[in-house]
Amino acid sequence: MMEIFFETKDVFQLKDIEKIASKDKGITSMSVKEVLQSLVDDGMVDTDRIGTSNYFWAFPSKALHARKRKLEELQTQFAETSQKKEILQKGIEKSKIGRENTAERAALVKELAALRQKKEQLKAEIEKYRECDPDIVEEMRQTSKVAKEAVNRWTDNIFAIKSWAKRKFGFEESRIDKSFGIPEDFDYID
Repeated sequence: MMEIFFETKDVFQLKDIEKIASKDKGITSMSVKEVLQSLVDDGMVDTDRIGTSNYFWAFPSKALHARKRKLEELQTQFAETSQKKEILQKGIEKSKIGRENTAERAALVKELAALRQKKEQLKAEIEKYRECDPDIVEEMRQTSKVAKEAVNRWTDNIFAIKSWAKRKFGFEESRIDKSFGIPEDFDYID
């Protein structure tokens, strides 16, 4: 299909391309429209609507310029990547300075590993005594205070409902307690 445009270097309508493609290139006229639309979508063939007609064209120079642009773009990317690689290589070489394997360095690395292990052991031991931490104890006190207030609020609500039920329906308190499973020693928490 592209050969038709490159060889003739002309502008065509769809019906003209269908004739030429089926006659010269052996492309069935039913698939020409799909192939042409695919080429337009890929940017290989240009199209424009003039009046009521659609015109299609593709010139070899455009394809050449597109390839040159792509090549220049790839060369620029390659140069940038090469430059980054050089900078990283220099950074690696710079970071290796002072890290030569010496007896002193090996001893320091061994000491560092021992200190890290000791730190982990101390953290585990601190975690054992976490319950005795004053901040945690204070937080538990605050939580229990809030919980106690909530329990007493609900207890107050239950007493209010019991009182309402006694007034409204004339039930005895023991009968209400039994019906709703309220224990005999039900009272506020101090």
